[in-house]
Amino acid sequence: MRGKYLFIFLFLNFNSFFINAQEKVSISLNEIISKVEEYNQTIKISEKDYTIAKAEYNQTNSILLPNVNISHTGISTTNPLMAFGSKLNQEILTQADFNPTLLNDPDEIKNFTTKIEVQQPIFNADGIFMRKAAKAKMIAIELQGTRTKEYIQLEVTKAYMQLQVAYKAVEVLEKAKEAALENKKIAENNFLQGYLQKADILLVEVHVNEIINKLQQATSNVKNASDYLWFLMGETNNSTLVPSDMLIAEINLGIYSDELSNTRADIEAMTKSTEAYSNMHKANKASYLPKLNAFGTYELYDDKFLGTNAKGYLIGAQLSWNVFDGFKSIGKTQKSKAELDKAEINLTKYKNQSQLEYNKAKRQLKDIENQLALTSLAVEQSKEALRIRTNRFKQGLEKSSDLLTSETKYLQKELEYLQTVYNYNFTKAYVAFLTK
Repeated sequence: MRGKYLFIFLFLNFNSFFINAQEKVSISLNEIISKVEEYNQTIKISEKDYTIAKAEYNQTNSILLPNVNISHTGISTTNPLMAFGSKLNQEILTQADFNPTLLNDPDEIKNFTTKIEVQQPIFNADGIFMRKAAKAKMIAIELQGTRTKEYIQLEVTKAYMQLQVAYKAVEVLEKAKEAALENKKIAENNFLQGYLQKADILLVEVHVNEIINKLQQATSNVKNASDYLWFLMGETNNSTLVPSDMLIAEINLGIYSDELSNTRADIEAMTKSTEAYSNMHKANKASYLPKLNAFGTYELYDDKFLGTNAKGYLIGAQLSWNVFDGFKSIGKTQKSKAELDKAEINLTKYKNQSQLEYNKAKRQLKDIENQLALTSLAVEQSKEALRIRTNRFKQGLEKSSDLLTSETKYLQKELEYLQTVYNYNFTKAYVAFLTK
């Protein structure tokens, strides 16, 4: 048993030496948040989502701006109709070309055409509403990106608090290990003097090993929390972060209102998303209206490449009305109406759910505030009980099992208090997140 204990003790000390030998970087929460806003990959992805939505909105400029095409076509033909038309376009037609023999069996002719085409939308009601829908979607995604940043900030705050707790837990367990080893020496001396039995020594060694194992877990938690913060900052780094901010619980419950604001980024995003569905529904209904578009072409003809010997233009306007398309438009309108109704229900549900979550978080914050006072008192009580029993144990007036029970209880209460401080700080940050 002693050999096993010695092995674990040496392993822990070696592992602690290895971790301490690694480079440590002291950093504040604000410094991490600053780096996260610039380098976090989730935030970068949300920014690209907005870029995509903006590009989709820019595509709807085609509803307002002209479509311009330039082409150059070259042909060589003996087709009677094409040959006659090419000569006519090139303005080289003569009286001799009306000879029936030449009309029916013309010589080969080359024709090069440079054409500039312009199409200008004038009135397309469905396109206008589709443009409004695209803009609402773009704004919704921008607001979602804002909410993503706020969520990542909350996640950073949570991870930073976990790092603070992990370091505090290591500090508490280091002291507990020192006390346990000291008591083990006293127990061994009492055993040699015949005051304790072998079973008591074994209990003490088990208790020491349990503390060593917890210390090892706490040390791993430090590294895990540090690695996660590096990840959130968009970096891969083997250095261990050390929080420069103190772990304290600042009681402040009077800053929160009873109801959520509709200006919270995610709620505004869902509102804009519902607006987009509304405009898509209007666009489908507007597809029943006629469309008016203007068009024009300017053409250059020659028998040489890029020649400009003959010119001509054509301008006009087209009024079109799709009266019936086999129930396709009716089906699209019905679908968009159902999607709009669904979006409105989801918006109402999300608002109610957010309010419910906010109320729950506020009550939880108040409960943890009460728990803070209780756990703080419990730490003081268990600390005093341990002091008394330790003194009695040194005098041979206390059983080793009772001392171990007091040590374990004191350690549990200290760790419980640290966890309560973390729970309070994070819940307060979460409530603030819900009210943004």
